[in-house]
Amino acid sequence: MIDTHAHLQGLEGGPDAAIAEAVESGVGRIVCIGASPREAREAVELAVRHEGVYATAGLHPHEAASWDAAVEAELDALLGEGRIVAVGECGLDYYRDHAPRDAQARAFEGQIALAERHSLPLVVHTREAAEDTLARLREARCTVVLHCFSLPEHVDEAAERGWYVSFAGNVTYPAADALRDAAARTPEHLLLLETDSPYLAPLPHRGRPNRPVYVLETLRAVAAVREVEPDALGRRVEANAQAAFGLP
Repeated sequence: MIDTHAHLQGLEGGPDAAIAEAVESGVGRIVCIGASPREAREAVELAVRHEGVYATAGLHPHEAASWDAAVEAELDALLGEGRIVAVGECGLDYYRDHAPRDAQARAFEGQIALAERHSLPLVVHTREAAEDTLARLREARCTVVLHCFSLPEHVDEAAERGWYVSFAGNVTYPAADALRDAAARTPEHLLLLETDSPYLAPLPHRGRPNRPVYVLETLRAVAAVREVEPDALGRRVEANAQAAFGLP
């Protein structure tokens, strides 16, 4: 099994312990998110130390006010690292609005261009910004991964466009019927699963920090709504992640 989106940096007990815990339980691969140049460098260091860990490099929309030519150049250089498999997470967040929306747009567009330049997938964060996010992605010429999928009303368009749809622990929450319906309807070759550790721990761990090992709870929940065996779905998700991120 693979956790396709985890923020290992700063996890309680340290990232090495969380990785070992996951591997022991059968989660042999983790994509560690670099949501800033600093976090990307930390993710690369973890990927060098752990065979099953891969890194991304990007700038989260909360940090978009810092986007400038220097940040773009730093990310451009980082994307040449062999253990980096995607650009992001990046996108638009109009819920928190921690950065001005015009700055978010510039950073997002700049990272789409980086993904296109490096022929890497784009890991997308969107919250309360569906129309603006989708408008930009429709023009993107790269593989798209919709992280922590929150657009169930757009799942059919995502499928038509060949975008990967990644479900996190919130798909297990009692009020998440729309997400579960989207998880059931997503074409099997585009389905991914993640923890978004340390956020959005699935049931029965909700309210505690999330960990990569808990992706197995999300796997069981999504397998149930799709009426398939968890082991079979886990193998499918691994194959999808291998294709999406170009994993060996």
